[in-house]
Amino acid sequence: MFPLRDSTPSSRFPVVTVSIILLNLLIFYFESGLTEPELNALIYNFGLVPAYARQGPFNLSVYIPFATSMFLHGSWMHVIGNMWMLWLFGDNVEDCMGGLKFLLFYLGTGVVAALAHFYTDPQSTMPVVGASGAVAGIMGAYFLMFKKARILTFIFPFFLITIPAWFFLGVWAFSQLWSGATALMHNTGNSAQIAFWAHVGGFAAGMVLYRIFLKPGARQQIANS
Repeated sequence: MFPLRDSTPSSRFPVVTVSIILLNLLIFYFESGLTEPELNALIYNFGLVPAYARQGPFNLSVYIPFATSMFLHGSWMHVIGNMWMLWLFGDNVEDCMGGLKFLLFYLGTGVVAALAHFYTDPQSTMPVVGASGAVAGIMGAYFLMFKKARILTFIFPFFLITIPAWFFLGVWAFSQLWSGATALMHNTGNSAQIAFWAHVGGFAAGMVLYRIFLKPGARQQIANS
């Protein structure tokens, strides 16, 4: 299932959402111009490598990737997919939080997502990059905030249907939870570089924390959406 648009219009231009998207695209454009050794150095230094993060609580540099990893991506499809989901769901969440609170919420759920990956696969030496954990936080907030919303969805190869947003996001979250649990049960970790537990952690953080970041009057705005 690929979402094309939602039914909830935003009341103002989503400045922070668009800024985050542009920043991620610019960073990936910079990545695409690096040589392979330079790119590997960037990914291993600023991507999240759980085994490196266990080097000690007094080595502050090991904490930097918990934030920087969410601004790096592995391919154009990776960054475009994440940014499309952010564009689709982020404008409405930003509308209800305001720019600064939305930015803090995005970064905060991204860090929680990185921590979820770290604690479920602490021995991994494979770098993980991508905004999907932070975007999952936005999706988790949207899941509870816009219960009446509907998503125009493309079903491969040629079906277009409109489904409730809660169903689309619920299926997505369950698929991540199932995949993460399967990986743990088979002791495979995240060998495919898909950080399922980061997605689960980000989604859960978005559901739990979104109320703290709502601007005054947003609850009525949500109720009318």
